[in-house]
Amino acid sequence: MHGQPGQIGSGLARLQAVADEHEVELFHEPDDDAGVADIAIVLGGDGTVLRALTRFLGTGVPVIGVNFGRVGFLSSMPRKDLETGLARVFAGEYEVVELPTLEVEHPEGTRQAVNDVVVASGSLGRMIELELAVGGEELGRQPCDGIICATPSGSTAYNLSNGGPVLVWGLEAMALTYVAAHSLRARPLVIPPGADVIVWNRTEGVEAGVLVDGHRVATLGKAERAVVRIGPERSLLATLPEATFVRRYRQSFAS
Repeated sequence: MHGQPGQIGSGLARLQAVADEHEVELFHEPDDDAGVADIAIVLGGDGTVLRALTRFLGTGVPVIGVNFGRVGFLSSMPRKDLETGLARVFAGEYEVVELPTLEVEHPEGTRQAVNDVVVASGSLGRMIELELAVGGEELGRQPCDGIICATPSGSTAYNLSNGGPVLVWGLEAMALTYVAAHSLRARPLVIPPGADVIVWNRTEGVEAGVLVDGHRVATLGKAERAVVRIGPERSLLATLPEATFVRRYRQSFAS
């Protein structure tokens, strides 16, 4: 998969040249059977990698990224290293990190999330009151703009922007972070597997949107709820051995 032509420039031609040199067959956009590939190569930013992880979820095909975007936290190599990095990938010199996903039940059905599930006010500038329960126990009500349920891979996205905890890859956990909470005591939580998070909209006259990886999938009227849990699937992120979580984090956020 790849981003916009203006973003990746000659990236596709460079990829094809490396593949030809190593006698690797490329499938461009394999719509009919995504599982025929050994590995999915993404040229683009974190959003493109996220779409690829979602697309190949459940197929057993790992995804590796070449960063043609801005941050590139999910990518293993910068664009300048495309040739040398992909030569190593084609030689089998990569590792696969299994990352937990989320499953959300909402009034319209059930969806899987690779990055996050967000329940947020459906009216710009209007606060909502959300009631939460974690693992069958009431957590209370909180006026806020919304709440983020993030996977480890999603913990460095919208969750990080709202002061949520960063979950190191390898954790089986979910980060729970309020958006603009109207309280000095509302703090993020890290939720273990097996503890469902139930979110009710308790606001009169204001609907709440349910967003999965940034896409709105349902609306919660007053007293309606969404249930979020760590899902059964794992997203498969391929990485060069030296492109560890700590190295990526330092280069992307700490330097």
